[in-house]
Amino acid sequence: MFVYLVEHAREINPDETDVKTIGIYSSEEKAKEAIARISKLVGFRDHIEGFTADKYQIDEDHWEEGFHTAYTPA
Repeated sequence: MFVYLVEHAREINPDETDVKTIGIYSSEEKAKEAIARISKLVGFRDHIEGFTADKYQIDEDHWEEGFHTAYTPA
């Protein structure tokens, strides 16, 4: 079974991106309908290009590597 994760991202500055999770939908059609609804709202309508709808299989790992945090002192 697949689901569709709808998010909106917009760059605040070169070092910061604002990401909002809109919702998780059971079909691509419902994800597109959500984007159509939300894209009419204040703020979102000025940044239509920020929407994504990514398809994920449930009960599956989607991040398969570790991570490290890079810290650069100011």
